[in-house]
Amino acid sequence: MNRRDDNVRIVYSTETGFVEPPRETKRPPKKKGPTVPDDGVIRVGREKRRASSITIVHGLEARELSEVAATLRKLCGTGGTAKNGVVELQGDHRDRVVAWFEEKGRRVKRAGG
Repeated sequence: MNRRDDNVRIVYSTETGFVEPPRETKRPPKKKGPTVPDDGVIRVGREKRRASSITIVHGLEARELSEVAATLRKLCGTGGTAKNGVVELQGDHRDRVVAWFEEKGRRVKRAGG
């Protein structure tokens, strides 16, 4: 077959009549990052990005996300963001963040290494 034949598809055949084109199946979207269980425990971890570390806080409710992020940024004296249900702080501040949540009476765990 030459290159022109690759682009040809049968629309009508004298043997079977009209031929339906094959249906494309949709693939499920890829998941980004690890999944975190929804058990009410706040998990504080660290990730390496490029040449620096960031502190990741999972397990917060959406309504408290921005308020907690602002408080933690002030507590640690660093920058960060709250997006996709996760608080990200620049630098490794796991000990300080865990101590703050324990002081507030919340269930918290250090996650990762």
